Amino acid sequence: MKGYIHSVETFGAVDGPGVRYVVFMQGCFLRCLYCHNPDSWKIKAGKKMSVTQVVNGIKPYLNYISSGGVTISGGEPLLQHRFVYSLIKRLHKLNIKVAVDTAGSLPLKISKKVINASDMLLLDIKALNNQLSKTLTGVENFNTLNTLEYCEKINKPVWIRHVIVPNYTLNFEELENLAKFLSNFKCVKRVELLPFHKMGEYKWKELGMDYKLYSTKEPTNAEMEKANKIFKKYNLIK
Repeated sequence: MKGYIHSVETFGAVDGPGVRYVVFMQGCFLRCLYCHNPDSWKIKAGKKMSVTQVVNGIKPYLNYISSGGVTISGGEPLLQHRFVYSLIKRLHKLNIKVAVDTAGSLPLKISKKVINASDMLLLDIKALNNQLSKTLTGVENFNTLNTLEYCEKINKPVWIRHVIVPNYTLNFEELENLAKFLSNFKCVKRVELLPFHKMGEYKWKELGMDYKLYSTKEPTNAEMEKANKIFKKYNLIK
């Protein structure tokens, strides 16, 4: 079986617990306004590789990632769910822990097998408000929330990721609602609030794509601190 790989990171420190090897899968149908990797959207692009080729690329780094594992990210890895499932099973034979970084935007009938096989999920919740989710990504959030509900049902550990974007998700009332909502889930072990950044703007320019956030400023340290305090109040951020 072969999949389409966008890129890899051999020493990832922000994509799950410990030091991790990160496999970025190609393809995503979300159109996040703030995406810093729009070059990962195209389906059946990138480098076509077999599961064996990907695993062989990971093996030299086993000593480095012994405290962490492998994170399968994207793009949206669940678009290549059969390949990802096969990769997880092979990595487990090497006693490697595997996290899947996903927006949970596919129906459970497609994603459930991968969720069951993974050791944990890094779940990107774009917005709790459904209309805001559509504005930010072009897609409603029902599948994402269903994914979280399913993880709760099967006791699958989840780290939540949420990007703070001025004029969109930098809304303290909405952040309070999200924190209160997430506090009801025992499966949620951690929440990471990620500040919107400008580092991917050049890719939109190079690809000739319409980027709507050129004038949007990055959130200030004070704004991020205030946002984090909301989640600390619910014991979601230490």
